[in-house]
Amino acid sequence: MRYIAATFTAVVATVALTGAPAGAALVTHCIGTGGAVTVPNDLLVPAGESCDLTGTVITGNVSVAAGANLVIDGGRVDGEVRVAGNGYLDASGSTIAGSVILAAGGYGLYLKDASTGSVTVRPRGTATIDGFLFAEATTITGSVNAQAGEVRLDRGSEVSGGLSTNGTHYTDLHDSFVDGVLSVLNSSTGSVVCGSAVRGRTTFAGNLGGVQLGPNGGLDGCASGGYFGRDVSITNTTGGVSVEDTIIDGSLTVNSNNPAARVGTDNRIRGGVITAQAAGAGTAAAQRRAVAARDDDTAKLTGERRAAAEQEAAAAGAADL
Repeated sequence: MRYIAATFTAVVATVALTGAPAGAALVTHCIGTGGAVTVPNDLLVPAGESCDLTGTVITGNVSVAAGANLVIDGGRVDGEVRVAGNGYLDASGSTIAGSVILAAGGYGLYLKDASTGSVTVRPRGTATIDGFLFAEATTITGSVNAQAGEVRLDRGSEVSGGLSTNGTHYTDLHDSFVDGVLSVLNSSTGSVVCGSAVRGRTTFAGNLGGVQLGPNGGLDGCASGGYFGRDVSITNTTGGVSVEDTIIDGSLTVNSNNPAARVGTDNRIRGGVITAQAAGAGTAAAQRRAVAARDDDTAKLTGERRAAAEQEAAAAGAADL
């Protein structure tokens, strides 16, 4: 196994970095690559720089400045992680005790085989970058709140609180579990829930591009349905609604959707189906194009940025710790 070193510089924190008076704490600047060491204070990846860590323990908070990248494998952060505009966090096999926050216009968050506190994706506002949250086999202790970008939970990810999104590009759950409520509002290309379970009440409203629960829909070719522990409501959706091979331990409300929702006969819905809507024209072809773009984006957005971050960190050189 190759040894990974790093360029670390301890500096006195300022009000801009910590919100505390100058001299109140130390911050370690990371530019380059770092190995299995313990950083006894906060860590900052400066603007436009890259930090690539393996097995590193950070006892404080982490800030990823504008345009910066942090890649951390098999590490631990005892505080929170804040990622600024056009910043990127790539955490694999790592534990983040505190919350993870992606600022307006942040490039994205990629969490794989990781554990974190609550996750927040801020609204894009006037920024040109929409951002993303991709979680694979990740445990999120707390809630997820996203108001921009692409949101996808996959491969056995778990959220101990609720998952709420508003104004995302899409919000998808595959083979994942949400212990609280699920709320997906005003997504521009819809939402897919396949092979997943949601314990709380579920609400989909104002989504474009459709909503698909279970297999055989126009958005995704997934093979299995899911379980919902409370009522499910799908309203004011355009682009098509399909519910197949799904168990709902409550009622299913499907109103004011265009076209009318398609509810399969293979569902088990304890509280029955509540509906009052007119049929409309379908857009299955457009939905298929949207899901193809989603699959491509997951690999493209994370892979390219991670590779660039690793190359930039390696090129920055190393220093004794």
